[in-house]
Amino acid sequence: MSSPGAPQAAAPVDPFTPGRRRPGRANPCGWCGAQLPEETGAGRRRRYCAQSCRQRAYERRTAVQRGGLPEDAVVLSTAELADLQDRLFQLRCAAEDVLTAAEDGATPAELGELAERVRAGAKGLERLR
Repeated sequence: MSSPGAPQAAAPVDPFTPGRRRPGRANPCGWCGAQLPEETGAGRRRRYCAQSCRQRAYERRTAVQRGGLPEDAVVLSTAELADLQDRLFQLRCAAEDVLTAAEDGATPAELGELAERVRAGAKGLERLR
């Protein structure tokens, strides 16, 4: 046991604790999700890929604080909601095309082409922000 005034030995530092950088690991932008370049210098890690993403994140945080919304709420403008609904409709139509083609006996090449459209539609939905 150590006396109350004696200096304490520092606990060993784990280089892979959440607050530390992990070599070779890319971080996504906190707003748009784009991959940030790997940083090699000292200092705070970047959270956003551009000033515009940083600004959008700030605007969202302040809107959430003013509106009393939960922190994980997703806030969309009317135009963003309409765009999201359009992309969901396109994805549903592409999936229905695959089903119809399969029922009609489409060739594997045709089904592959239609499946690629579904994949492209789903990839477009990943860009929610």
